[in-house]
Amino acid sequence: MTAGEIDGVRARGARLPRHARRAQLLESALDVFAAQGYHAAAMDDIAAKAGVSKPVLYQHFPGKFELYLALLETACDRVIESTNAALRSTHDNKLRVAGTMAAFYDYVAADTGAFRLVFESDLTSEPLVRAQVERVTTECASAITEVIAEDTGLPTEAAHLLAVGLVGMGQVSARYWLNDPGSLTREDATALIAGLAWRGIGGYPLH
Repeated sequence: MTAGEIDGVRARGARLPRHARRAQLLESALDVFAAQGYHAAAMDDIAAKAGVSKPVLYQHFPGKFELYLALLETACDRVIESTNAALRSTHDNKLRVAGTMAAFYDYVAADTGAFRLVFESDLTSEPLVRAQVERVTTECASAITEVIAEDTGLPTEAAHLLAVGLVGMGQVSARYWLNDPGSLTREDATALIAGLAWRGIGGYPLH
């Protein structure tokens, strides 16, 4: 159910189905966590943002940490799926590199602020949170590794190191650009980093 459909159900005064209510609560929690950070956010704030009572919120999530983890998992899944979609979208490796870099830039520039949960979490000392954050690098790099190894014939270890480098380039540069874009548009920044990445990885001959 989309946000518009949820609003429509709300307007009619009907009770939301459980899956729709959960989606609504996660959307509200994202707004609060992205704006305040984990420690400053309160379940009262999230319930108020969602327009529900705290008991309703606790029916879906036993506590703030569990709610944060559910939101973080969803955010990580989106980054990973965007990367996989870019790799699946074409067999042209130059376009694949551009698409992968665009996935990171589009994600950090999205007005939801979800990227802060993944790349700027203030809970990285928590093992469950750290595991989710690291999953982004691990799974994105794994997908890219397969493409590099298949196309270049490089050993898996070498292909994986190159893949991790590409993921790091996309993540770090996108976050830097968001904080200090100067006169660079998102498209300009993406093209610059994609060009840099392609000049490097494109030098490895096809298998």
